[in-house]
This record gives sequence, structure tokens and C-alpha cells, in this order.
Amino acid sequence: MLIRFTIALISCFLLSSCYEQERNCTKFRTGTFEFETLLNGELVKTTFVRNDTLEIDYFNNKADSSKIRWINDCEYIVKKINPQRMAEEKAVHMKILTSTKDTYTFEYALVGKSNKQKGVAKKIKD
Repeated sequence: MLIRFTIALISCFLLSSCYEQERNCTKFRTGTFEFETLLNGELVKTTFVRNDTLEIDYFNNKADSSKIRWINDCEYIVKKINPQRMAEEKAVHMKILTSTKDTYTFEYALVGKSNKQKGVAKKIKD
């Protein structure tokens, strides 16, 4: 009985340790995306278009441009081109954690800060 339990436990451990979530970052390097988040208790949507070096965000009928510098296939730095406030001058480190067919989960934080947030972006156009 103990031998069967040990074999079952080891089998479960081996099978679960082989599972790895998909992380196809290059698929999400360029395109048009949507991101929804809660802002002051209200669900809001941002649409952004990204190429290899530029990202344009569309929020509340306003466009905002940022430069992109890729660190590797899954991480990049975003910095606003024309910041309007001091807080917008700080660069943001973005990291793609996992992906599916048309979405990716990411985390982001101001460069040099440890307070990270998470989100999910959906690719709506190549």
C-alpha cells in the first residue's frame, strides 16, 4: 500500500513539473491590442498599436506616443515621447509572462521600482 502511494505521489510530481505555460512573446511584438482595467471603480479600455520601436495608446479619444526599447523577446521599456506631467517622464518596464492564441499576461512597473502590477492584453489585429 505504501509503495503504491509513493509511486502515485512521484508520478503526480513528475507530470505536474513538466507542465510549462506557453510564452510566445515574438507573436506579440507588433500589432493592435486592447487592455481593460479598473480606473476609479470603472472598467476602461485602452487600445494601442505597437511596432518594433513605437507604441501609440488611444484612451478617451486621445492618442499618446511612446518609444520602445526591447531588452529581449519578452521584456521592453516604454518611455513617453511628449510627457505632460512629471509622473509621465518615468519609463515603465514591461514583461510578458504567459501567452495564449491571442492574449498575453504581463507585469509592469516603473523602472527601478518593485511595485509590480499585472494585466492581460488581447491582440485584435496583426
